Amino acid sequence: MAGATSTGLAANSQTRMSVHVFGIRHHGPGSARSLLAALHELKPDLVLVEGPVEGDDQIRWISDPAFQPPVALLVFQPDEPLSSAFYPFASFSPEWSALSFATENQIPVRFMDLPKTHWMALEKELPAQEDRDEDPLNTLARIAGEDDFERWWDRLVESKGNTDIFPAIFEAMSALREDASRPVSHTDLLREAAMRQQIRLAEKAGHSRIAVVCGAWHAPVLVNPKSAKEDAAMLKGLPKVKVQVSWVPWTHGRLMRDSGYGAGIESPGWYEHLWTTPAQTGVRWMSKVAQLLRTEDLDASPAQVVDAVRLA
Repeated sequence: MAGATSTGLAANSQTRMSVHVFGIRHHGPGSARSLLAALHELKPDLVLVEGPVEGDDQIRWISDPAFQPPVALLVFQPDEPLSSAFYPFASFSPEWSALSFATENQIPVRFMDLPKTHWMALEKELPAQEDRDEDPLNTLARIAGEDDFERWWDRLVESKGNTDIFPAIFEAMSALREDASRPVSHTDLLREAAMRQQIRLAEKAGHSRIAVVCGAWHAPVLVNPKSAKEDAAMLKGLPKVKVQVSWVPWTHGRLMRDSGYGAGIESPGWYEHLWTTPAQTGVRWMSKVAQLLRTEDLDASPAQVVDAVRLA
């Protein structure tokens, strides 16, 4: 499988030419901007996005001009509505960019994660959802000598946005996945097996330029997959429950909560600003701050804004 490089999209000794895996961070504007540039360069004939496969029928709504993020895919059990899961999308989410790119360019697109019909059934059987000891991005920041991984990642990736970052992210995550001391949950293993199966189906269908958009943590094991036989055996006989899917409104406030798929980002307003204002980002941010202060009858003179920008 191939990844983005500084000069374009190319294969190496560990790749298959038909499949291009882009490891992203959920709700990252720099990741989204880099991904869009890579997709325009690749011109894929199929886009696969990490997300619940039951939501495929809902993708069509993205082309409706009245349908604007933030929104979330709600997956729930009709006979037990409190058993539900949310998949939030903001305008600056890479997954939203991938879905929008595909629908605007009339490219086939679908989700590729472990079906929630199995995932929710497994959650009922397990006493608690397994978690890794530490967020992989937090691990990378700590190795780099940073104690605030949000600020470190923002400076490194989200405030920049370029296709050069994909090989670096892939290499870093490969090293983390090879570290035997880092546990991988059973659910993650099942999800990755399901994603690999979706990729195989796409190749079997004859697609020659498949763009795979997934969380960076999963990218290395999708490039170097196990055998189809092993994955099929892992997924065989999983329990099932009945689920339904619908879009629901969402908010930046909900994105800040440590709940919902990929949520928990600390500064959605700043990420929205990075996405909509790629030029003179700091100056325009401080201008917004001044306008908000003035609406509250607080002093915010042009001189104060200039000083704030210089200090920043």
